[in-house]
Amino acid sequence: MADVTITAPTAAAAVEQPLPPRPAARLSRRGLERLDLMLLSVEALDLNGGEAMVWMASQLGFGSLFPNRVELWKRRCYNPLRLACRRGELSEAETDALISLLCAMAERLYPMLRQLLSASEPEATTQQRWQLFRTRLDELVRERLNPRRGGVQKLLDPQEGPRLQRQLVQGLAFGSGRGGFDRLKASLMDAAA
Repeated sequence: MADVTITAPTAAAAVEQPLPPRPAARLSRRGLERLDLMLLSVEALDLNGGEAMVWMASQLGFGSLFPNRVELWKRRCYNPLRLACRRGELSEAETDALISLLCAMAERLYPMLRQLLSASEPEATTQQRWQLFRTRLDELVRERLNPRRGGVQKLLDPQEGPRLQRQLVQGLAFGSGRGGFDRLKASLMDAAA
């Protein structure tokens, strides 16, 4: 019987093989809904949120993607909960730009987010802040989203709405700071609820 020697592939051989192409990371329907709802929450927190987003987009270098409010609105209309919904998908570059914009706005609004989520604030003050936020968000939701959709009805429901609105504010806080883009993108990619 002849001796057979089996050799393991060398490290150099393993490095030479090209990696398979990475599939484009597209947001699911639920991810798009959540992204747009968080952008709507930014508008509820900042009365000039729409203009601030366009200004922030130009500061971040996305002026060609979002030169004005109309172009920003067109990208946000891929949310199936909208009254005027667009079919198709956002490109990965557009998705990343919207997430970057959302993170920058969350960073800018972080003091407000912290006040809303803080347990050390007086209860009456916290309730006042939440009521103001809920009132503004409800107005925007009624104005821009389709009230016949189940997700919109849950958001406007007096029982379930406050929990969902708190999740949106927590998501904004989650996306602020160092590493916020990666955290927020991962949570949007995994959005299932």
